[in-house]
Amino acid sequence: MQSFEGLIGAILPFAVLFAVFYFFLIRPQQVQQRKHKEMIAALKKGDKVITTGGLIAEVYKVEEKYFTIKLNDDTIAKLSKDYISQKYDSE
Repeated sequence: MQSFEGLIGAILPFAVLFAVFYFFLIRPQQVQQRKHKEMIAALKKGDKVITTGGLIAEVYKVEEKYFTIKLNDDTIAKLSKDYISQKYDSE
C-alpha cells in the first residue's frame, strides 16, 4: 500500500504539469491552426490577403496547393497556401 501512495505522489505532479501545458499551450495553438486552415479554405478570387512576407495581394486564381496572386496590374505570381498570413480587411 505504501508503494502505491508513493507512485501516486510521484506521478501526480507530472500529470498536473501536462494538463497545464495542454490547456494553456497546446490546445490554443490547435484552435488557431484550425481557424487558419478554415480561412485558407474559404479564400476565393478577388479576396485580398497578407503574405507572411508582408505583401498585400489579391487572389487571382485558387489552385489545390497554390494561389495565383496579383500584386499590381502587371505582376502576377504563384504563392504556396502555407505563406498566406491572414485575410486583409481594409477597415
